[in-house]
Amino acid sequence: MYKLVAIDIDGTLMNDRKEITKEVNDAIQAARAKGVRVVICTGRPIVGVQSIVEELKLNDKDDYVVTFNGALVQNTHTNEVESQITLAYEDLKELYELSLKINSPLHFFDTENLYTPNREINRYTIHEAHINQIPLHYRPIDEVPKDMIIPKVMYIDEPERLNHIISKIPESIWDKYTLVKSAPFFLEILDPRVSKGNAVKQLAEKLSIKREEVICIGDGENDLSMIEYAGCGVAMGNAESVVKEAAQFHTLSNNENGVAYAIENLVLNK
Repeated sequence: MYKLVAIDIDGTLMNDRKEITKEVNDAIQAARAKGVRVVICTGRPIVGVQSIVEELKLNDKDDYVVTFNGALVQNTHTNEVESQITLAYEDLKELYELSLKINSPLHFFDTENLYTPNREINRYTIHEAHINQIPLHYRPIDEVPKDMIIPKVMYIDEPERLNHIISKIPESIWDKYTLVKSAPFFLEILDPRVSKGNAVKQLAEKLSIKREEVICIGDGENDLSMIEYAGCGVAMGNAESVVKEAAQFHTLSNNENGVAYAIENLVLNK
């Protein structure tokens, strides 16, 4: 019997209209009523998931959320931080200097804000701020506090241009950090210890839940690590091909209540 279900948000939990349908919500509540823990596991910042946590009632005393692609794991009832792995100012400076060399727009986070050092703000930075309802600030790198907590840095641009940017990133950067695409226009850069898979593994161990008792549901490259970790990795119908190849179960798309279909078949009908 599965005891924990970790669910990505964009392209998975939500449909393309950024809605959680009644069918998906009902399936999640039915799983919780059966004693299964449901954990949101997203690249979004913590402020970008609070309304979702409330909508799904995932804020009981033993509920957790995984944000920033695993850089922050937090109890949703007490707001106590379970784990936090961040980048340093020197990492930000290095990644900014590289962004100038490879001509990539950049933005970065602290726990409650989004920043860009680019005077001409990229439209995908504005998109990021909008979907997460997070304050956006223009902040030159030399004005960033040296002790700022930085969960992640992102290179962003039109998909074709971002692919070109990625091809120019030196191997040393790939070796030093975790780099993962969370959308065709987002490349996320994190501490090398950070991944959704590592965060779900840590949380499962804390909750005394075995790997084979974990389901992870996702669609993007940043979901691959948790899909590979899970006892049952679930790929959405709209998932990237690499995710589908790694998954043990294929569900419907995010516009067809794919999360509900997976929960019904793997949890509720067992």
